[in-house]
Amino acid sequence: MISSPLTATGTESDAVDERHLSGDLAMDAVTLRVGDIELMSSYYENALALSPIEERARVDGEVHRILGRGDVPFVRLVATPGLPAVDPGQAGLFHTAFLFEDQTALAGTVLRAAQDPHSRFAGTGDHLVSEAFYFADPEGNGIELYWDRPRDQWQWNNGEVAMDSLFIDPQKYLGEHLTEDVQADPGIRPGIVGHVHLQVGDVEAARRFYIDTLGFEVTAGNHPGALFAAAGGYHHHVAMNTWNSRGAGPRAAGLGLADVAITLPARVDLDALTARLTRAGIGFADDGRSISVQDPWGTPVTLSLPGTSTEELLAR
Repeated sequence: MISSPLTATGTESDAVDERHLSGDLAMDAVTLRVGDIELMSSYYENALALSPIEERARVDGEVHRILGRGDVPFVRLVATPGLPAVDPGQAGLFHTAFLFEDQTALAGTVLRAAQDPHSRFAGTGDHLVSEAFYFADPEGNGIELYWDRPRDQWQWNNGEVAMDSLFIDPQKYLGEHLTEDVQADPGIRPGIVGHVHLQVGDVEAARRFYIDTLGFEVTAGNHPGALFAAAGGYHHHVAMNTWNSRGAGPRAAGLGLADVAITLPARVDLDALTARLTRAGIGFADDGRSISVQDPWGTPVTLSLPGTSTEELLAR
């Protein structure tokens, strides 16, 4: 993972928990297979104020392009024209959530996204732990733009965090938080991938994979058709829902989500993960620096050591 002043992590711990992922994990750039890489690149540059970081054309004809802010990757776009479009009823991506350091940085990016003619606005949400605005990109991939409230304002009860989805008036929010400098160039403010929200076919099967095997911990398990999970006390690093995809089977080849990337602190954390995967009888690949595995619907998840370079990311 390339370092960032922002974090969406939990509490530090030197001891390796054999059952759970480290609270010092971080979410990394999400990989999307796209049909029109130029359209999608221009969208993420214009609507989200991202910049191209690096690009590689492979011998098989695929073009891989990484975009982000500064040297922090947000998305990797893989040009795969000819694949079927994103199927909203299939398992895969619900949204990628980009976290910003304050309400001003969020407001600047929200305004830019709202003004882009290729954006599809999908709503707002005061989630008690965060404030969020939702969009979809030109090929139907969901996007959340959000800011976290201070952690001392989060309310926990019996190990679960209180979350809701209350309306935020976008015009009022922009009026209260937008500044001239960020309005002119929202890309001057940093951001990171804060969490990834997935569509799955069955919440209990998702629980067995993401909680019992990968090692996330449930942070909100009482929302109808959804499960929220994290490491180290964050409100959620991953979420899984069946709102559009109940009963979905293994994913067919198509555009959309191609990889969920996570950074773990040390090799011992990867070793603990390999032990859990082995006990569960789940196949995986281990190259020494990263472990690659697929969830029950065929969504790839890659867990890597810190220091992943853009070269390594492009090589995946």
